[in-house]
Amino acid sequence: MTSTALAPRPVDPESRSGSGSGSRSGSRPAKALGALRKTATSIDARTPDHRDRAIDGLRALALLAVPIGHWLLGGFRVDGEGALRNASPLSAFEFFAPMSWVLQMLGIFFLVGGYASVLSYRRSLARRESSGRWLRGRVARLGRPVLGVTAVWAALIPVLYALGVPGTTLHTGATLVIQPLWFVGVYTVITALTPFCVRAAERLGAWAAAPLLASVAVVDFLRYGPFAESMPSWLSMLNILPGWMFAYQLGVSWGEKKIGKRGAWLLLVGGTALFAALLLAFHYPASMVGVPGEARTNSHPPSLLVLALAAAQSGAAILLRDRLGKLLRRPALWAPVVIINLSAMTILCWHQTAMFGAATLGSFIGPIGGLTTAPDTLGWIAARIAWLPVFAALLVLIGRWARRFEAPWQAGSRAANVRRAVAGLLAASFAVFALGLA
Repeated sequence: MTSTALAPRPVDPESRSGSGSGSRSGSRPAKALGALRKTATSIDARTPDHRDRAIDGLRALALLAVPIGHWLLGGFRVDGEGALRNASPLSAFEFFAPMSWVLQMLGIFFLVGGYASVLSYRRSLARRESSGRWLRGRVARLGRPVLGVTAVWAALIPVLYALGVPGTTLHTGATLVIQPLWFVGVYTVITALTPFCVRAAERLGAWAAAPLLASVAVVDFLRYGPFAESMPSWLSMLNILPGWMFAYQLGVSWGEKKIGKRGAWLLLVGGTALFAALLLAFHYPASMVGVPGEARTNSHPPSLLVLALAAAQSGAAILLRDRLGKLLRRPALWAPVVIINLSAMTILCWHQTAMFGAATLGSFIGPIGGLTTAPDTLGWIAARIAWLPVFAALLVLIGRWARRFEAPWQAGSRAANVRRAVAGLLAASFAVFALGLA
């Protein structure tokens, strides 16, 4: 490179405004873009070569689907007393149901969770650590953010009520917050069963997930088939553990290298065929999430349709792994994946608070399209899409403060023990309030 190439270029005086502010303002986007590129390059450079970028990418994709799904498929209406109540566009628009097929990616999350858990478990055994110690570390990483969000909400509820937020609105918000937290409890129980999943994968390979599928099929037959009227109401609860463990077991088998391309194609084709048959021949509800007023739901607890979708998604994920890994070699794509994974539990725990906070403020102003108006018009859909960046910005602001709950807590000192006890009491009181037990 010659010296003339490094020399500054002359500036045309006519290209500047008199004060020169236009040049400075015009350089700001370029500087911001340069800073982002530098950050992305730095994150990429610090990533170990052995890091499985495809697995992190799949986890980030599944994580993002949670807030986007809740923000798009959840809404509010204001009752006669000015309080917010939950509402869903799925009640008015049946064509929204296929969107839930894309946004319901818990199958991918459990698949990746099983894959990552078995690798972590194997590394722990190689270090001669006990299974109990490995599990305690996993549970602590899941539990701290949950304890944080519930304790903060418990402390905020009386303050918000004193500021004039109706009690019904607070119950609506508490219900929204607790909705995604059931997942953490189920995931924790399934994580504790990782050693059993590993042994099942060693003996049966990919077929280790088949008994779980069969179990859900039997329960569905009993609760929806010819004997449905004589079945107890609690029968559906038997699907919770095997229903969500299905994809996790597939992930463990994948991590143990028991599922190859042939198995992935079988999952993709078989899952898709079963999904179509359940919808068309057995008339399962089309929506993957609960619809207000509907007697049947696919997700709580999971029906066989959820497992069919999880099988198809898992097969596709396994087949696309190598391509996704190559794609994420680009720093600009890899950096967001890292950031999302580092804030995984914060996103899960606080995204509903971001939406609820915006709606609560809006309820004091009046009817606002896409925010506090009933989700029963096409205009609401367009307005809600416009609100998504606002919810995302609020989540980022909340997350910058709330990420502290993902870090290990201090232990040993008397003050730390007192803080833990207070947080536990607050979390318990929030659960009582949210579940309507008091």
